Amino acid sequence: MTDDPSMAAPDPAPVRWSLVAQALTRPYPVTPSMILLVSLVPFYIFIAEMMPGRALHSPEVALDRALPLQPAWALVYGSLYLFLILLPVFVVRQQEQIRRTVLAYLMIWITAYVCFFIYPTQGPRPAEVVGQGFAAWGLRFLYSADPPYNCFPSLHVAHSFVSALACSRVHRGVGIAGAVCASLVGLSTLFTKQHYVLDVLAGILLAGFAYAVFLRDCPREDNPDVYRVAPVLALGLLGALGLAVICSWVVYQGSVG
Repeated sequence: MTDDPSMAAPDPAPVRWSLVAQALTRPYPVTPSMILLVSLVPFYIFIAEMMPGRALHSPEVALDRALPLQPAWALVYGSLYLFLILLPVFVVRQQEQIRRTVLAYLMIWITAYVCFFIYPTQGPRPAEVVGQGFAAWGLRFLYSADPPYNCFPSLHVAHSFVSALACSRVHRGVGIAGAVCASLVGLSTLFTKQHYVLDVLAGILLAGFAYAVFLRDCPREDNPDVYRVAPVLALGLLGALGLAVICSWVVYQGSVG
């Protein structure tokens, strides 16, 4: 056994943080399919603007009526959905995984848009949010930002689960955590009265189908550095969004103080 310090194992902490820095600064490829995906986003609003005057459906079941409106879930909805939008950008780095993930997103967005046209719906949200406080303020903001249409299937839920499933191809633990967050997003859409139970179930099924078509056979991440750094990036992103919620609370306190 040698005492030569050059033969000693490297300190894992500096290595890990160097990997984090490398992951955060490495250029991310921009492909035509990504541009197409981003270009589809505004049509969510355009479709919603076409809904007034049409015969709208409400796929309500008994469980929908049993679930109360809970404004605090708006904070879960906003923060975790944004988390799951950004998570694959930080975690999924392999070119083929990126390509297939974007194709899965395209599939759920286009399918959802077709459903919005064929089966126009209106969500179960109340006409007015009663009450004061940060949670009620957050729910009012959510309602103002998201039109009450385009419910079936839940595109927010489908997108969240595709993100979680894509990340599971890189790191199983991150994928499981993402699936938990996606499930909370699904619950939040019910407690904020953004969606019906059937919307959420349809969104989950749509995500599962997209995973089966594009991601199930995709090779898992074989770069040990990417695997090691994935949980750190996920926790950092979650912490940053938690800080954003705190900042929102500070802004709210300033507006009412």
